[in-house]
Amino acid sequence: MPSDLEQMPNLLDALKRGVVSGNHYTPLISHTATDLLTALTGLYGERMGAPVSNSYRVFEAGGHPSKSHSVFHYWTAVAASDNLPVLLGEDGKTAPAPWVAFTRAGCDVGAYSTANMVFENTLADLKTVYGESSREYIKAKADFEPPAKGAKQNAQWLGVALHCARESPRCAKGRPDLLPDEAGGYERFNALFGHVNVQPEIAPAGLRDLDGNSVEGFSSDLSPSAAQTLGYLAAMLEAGVPVVYGYIADAHDNRDGSGSFGPGESDYVAQLKAYDAAFGKFFARLAKNGIDASNTVFLVTADENDHFVGGPPTPAGRDGLRKPCAYVEANGARSIGAFRATLDSLLYSQSGRAPPPFLVQADVAPPIYIDGDPKPTDSVTRALEKDIASLTLSNPPRGRRGALAAFIADRAEMKFLHMVTASPSRTPSFVVFGDPDYIFVTSRGALPLAPRSDCAATPANCVTREGDAWTHGDVQQDITRTWFGLVGPGVKKLGRDDSLFSDHTDLRPTLLALLGLKDDYLHDGRVLAEFFTRAPQPGFVALARVYKQLNAPLGALGQDSLKAATRAIKGDDAGYAAYLAATAPILAERDALAGEIKQALRDAAFEGKPPQRAAQLIARARDLLARVKRLARAG
Repeated sequence: MPSDLEQMPNLLDALKRGVVSGNHYTPLISHTATDLLTALTGLYGERMGAPVSNSYRVFEAGGHPSKSHSVFHYWTAVAASDNLPVLLGEDGKTAPAPWVAFTRAGCDVGAYSTANMVFENTLADLKTVYGESSREYIKAKADFEPPAKGAKQNAQWLGVALHCARESPRCAKGRPDLLPDEAGGYERFNALFGHVNVQPEIAPAGLRDLDGNSVEGFSSDLSPSAAQTLGYLAAMLEAGVPVVYGYIADAHDNRDGSGSFGPGESDYVAQLKAYDAAFGKFFARLAKNGIDASNTVFLVTADENDHFVGGPPTPAGRDGLRKPCAYVEANGARSIGAFRATLDSLLYSQSGRAPPPFLVQADVAPPIYIDGDPKPTDSVTRALEKDIASLTLSNPPRGRRGALAAFIADRAEMKFLHMVTASPSRTPSFVVFGDPDYIFVTSRGALPLAPRSDCAATPANCVTREGDAWTHGDVQQDITRTWFGLVGPGVKKLGRDDSLFSDHTDLRPTLLALLGLKDDYLHDGRVLAEFFTRAPQPGFVALARVYKQLNAPLGALGQDSLKAATRAIKGDDAGYAAYLAATAPILAERDALAGEIKQALRDAAFEGKPPQRAAQLIARARDLLARVKRLARAG
């Protein structure tokens, strides 16, 4: 049946007046925080602190992994666990903020439900920005005491911000927008935080969504509908805020209750119709106010695609639109929902021995944290990797039995995939890219370890079914291959065009190049100049295309290195040692070469200098790509 985007023709048709690419990829791990922050900054997780999930663990004293720490905090938050920034840059300081290039150029920047640009945890973020002694923090803390639990404070503070240009009248009553780690300094800029402060500046008479409902902020999590987000963005634009960012929650989750829908279910189709209607109202409303693709750049993407876990729709032969689908088993139960697999119980059941103590980030691509933080070559690490690689399970929705681990990335491979931060303590022992039908957890603190026979006798100790039918985070193409649309001044009118491989790092430099702005730092992405009406610098295109295959996690080198790593990890210790010895110089060479190419591409796109030594750089990149491909084939 048609995709979500195809079921929103008001959005699709607007974007096709420029370019819509379906050959666009996420970083790894393909998760909401990592993906959104990559698109906002143009940096992979290793350089902005969100490399492995929506949360991370830390190896504390003695190498014991602590509890999870959420990545979703305000931009300048510091993690109490290691006293380092949550958004940890490569220099150990807070990663560059995405609004700086705009505010320095004199533009206010509005954000609605946008990752880390707004408050996402009321008390923690008030403490970061206002301080524990502020009246705002003290009042909110009191309101979070039972039975109130802070709903009113959440609605005032969560999910909305306005970062202002220097001396902007909108933020005259705002807080100093403190970014002490920003290159070149960032002083005398103010910001407004929360609906309570932003709404009076942009819509003093009150603010409504595109369906006419009053908007008063978020009572809990930031999961707005299209009508809510687009209504707020429209109000900001109409008030003269020239740059706005917004996030819209996915349409397959039940917006009026719990659970999620399968493709073609009537409620899923209805929600997409509502989203489509909101985009229609949004573009029409802006056009009435003189805001359209003739004078405004619109950039839209999806943080990742999701993998559907469910049986075939019933009855057979329905198309989901004219005849809605259903997902019902013979006993009347819903035939959708991911499976929750308890890794330590499964390991005990299938190997007959208890695994070493370890924790995971619950995920379809779980980072594994082994107690004591043993080295990658340690016998404990090697045994656990191989035991997990050998796990098999039957898979009812697919009617097959197979391995739970599709790929495994050790710490060496995680560096190839840009998944290791400046804090070694946040780096897991290894990452499992699993069967996307399964979410992997441990029983630690929840269930006793299941003895060898218990997985058959008591399946709930090992595998249970979840209510959510959609997963992401993994490496499979139905998750990692997504799309973006770009339309506006300077963009060619190409419609659907999948000719270029791109990923989320490319969106930031592409946007800035269109607007005539630039960042103080070097992006991991490249400008998608082939989509511009102006011609790129000579030599730029060939160099940019080979660069993406060299450096993108889902480019040719990343995919081949992951295959080589998985094969070596599953093999004997001598073979694994040989793999580490062979790949260490390749990684160093890749990183050095990628750095040279990034600088040449930046100089060409933002300084007007044709790339120097382009032919030589391309030849070196192709040689590296060939060497890693041979490793993937030969082991």
